[in-house]
Parts: sequence; C-alpha cells; structure tokens
Amino acid sequence: MTATYSDSRLTNLIALGTGEILKGIRGVGLLRGRELGEAGDDLAQNWIARVLEQHRPEDGFLSEEAVDNLERLGKSRVWVVDPLDGTKEFATGRQDWAVHVALVEDGVPTHAAVGLPDLGVVFKSSDVRHVAGPLSRKIALSHNRPPAVAKFVAQQMDFEAVGIGSAGAKAMHVLLGDYDAYVHAGGQYEWDQAAPVGVALAAGLHASRLDGSELRFNNKDTYIPDLLICRPELADEILTHAAAYLEQHGSYDA
Repeated sequence: MTATYSDSRLTNLIALGTGEILKGIRGVGLLRGRELGEAGDDLAQNWIARVLEQHRPEDGFLSEEAVDNLERLGKSRVWVVDPLDGTKEFATGRQDWAVHVALVEDGVPTHAAVGLPDLGVVFKSSDVRHVAGPLSRKIALSHNRPPAVAKFVAQQMDFEAVGIGSAGAKAMHVLLGDYDAYVHAGGQYEWDQAAPVGVALAAGLHASRLDGSELRFNNKDTYIPDLLICRPELADEILTHAAAYLEQHGSYDA
C-alpha cells in the first residue's frame, strides 16, 4: 500500500531527497566537471519524475531537465521543478547550488521548497519567515551574467552588489538577511523562479517582475525576463530605480 502524503509534505520530501541524491553523487568523487553535472541533472530528474508519477500521476509537470509536455496547460495543478539549479556550481565544488520544487495551482505556487544541500537546509513555504533585522546593504545578482540594472540599483541605494550562483541560493540568502534584495534581468525560466518565489512570498518577502507585475506560472512560454525578490520595505524604492534605468536605457540589461 502506497503511503499518502500531503502536498506540503511531498514537496518538502522531494527537495530533501533530491539534495541527498546529489550530495551522494558528488561525495564519492568518481565523476568530475561536466560529467558530474550531467549525471546530477539526469539522476535527480529521473528520481523526481518517478516520485511524482507514483504519488501525483494526474498532475502536470514542468522541469528544466524534461521534454515539455504541453498537456500541463490544461491542468490546474502543475509541478514546476529544477532538480539541480546551478549545475556549474555543483560540478565545481561550490556551495551555491540548489534544488527547486514547487506545486503551482492556477498559476500560483501554493507549496514550494528550495534546498541548499551543502548547507544542510530545505526552506519550506509551509514553515518559513524572513529575517527582518538591520539591513545588510547588499544586493545579490548573478555572478555569471551580472545585469546592468542590478548594479545601477545598488549604486543608487549605496548598496554593495555581490555575485552568487543559483537563483535559489540568491533568493534564500535574502530570506536569511544576508542580502536585502535579489535583482535579476537577462532571462530565466519558470523552473528557475517558481520555488524561490513561492518560498519568498510565504516568508513575507516581496517577489515580482522588475516592473512590479505579478509572477504567474504554467505558461506556454516558460521564459521570464526578470525578477525582484527583496525585503518588503525596499520594494517601492528598487522598482522606482529599475523603472528609471529602463527609461534611460530601453532595456534592463543594456
């Protein structure tokens, strides 16, 4: 008899289990570099797909590592997953990689988990609050492709702009209070954002597009150009600076 898990419990266990699989693959040291990254992507994807096929066979599924089945567009419940966010970071021994798992219902993440396996933690929308202490005066941005708008916002606010790896790691460091905002432009996909956004919103953080519009998931086109996750008291100021940059340059990443 198959055990019955709530959506919340299943989300959290998938994130936890995927992290353990990935740490095991890397920990024994038999693969390195590109081969390690590809093995991590493949094995984590395969395990998650099998779990959802057994426990939620009627739900839709969208993952970076799977062929997109557009039947998901006709479903109100869709799992949006990135089994290994930050493959390069994982493969090179860095800690700033993550596991993203989100259940999206009618476009909105209702249950989400972001695992940072090297830190031994899974952030869960079912039980999370952001740190609301003094400002760090730092903004997280991509270290591979730092967007110009993020640097501009940091300059206008007299904040430090710091590059970090995966989207999940950046978002969760805002939640922890290590950074006050995560500003991204230059493009991501739904699997990059759904779980971090779900956890961030549950924690009381602000999450939106850089023009302030709401983020919606399970679209036919899964590309999302930009993202802001920040402490709620900073949202208006950051959005104002982003709008000024766009007006001056015509693009957030120009």
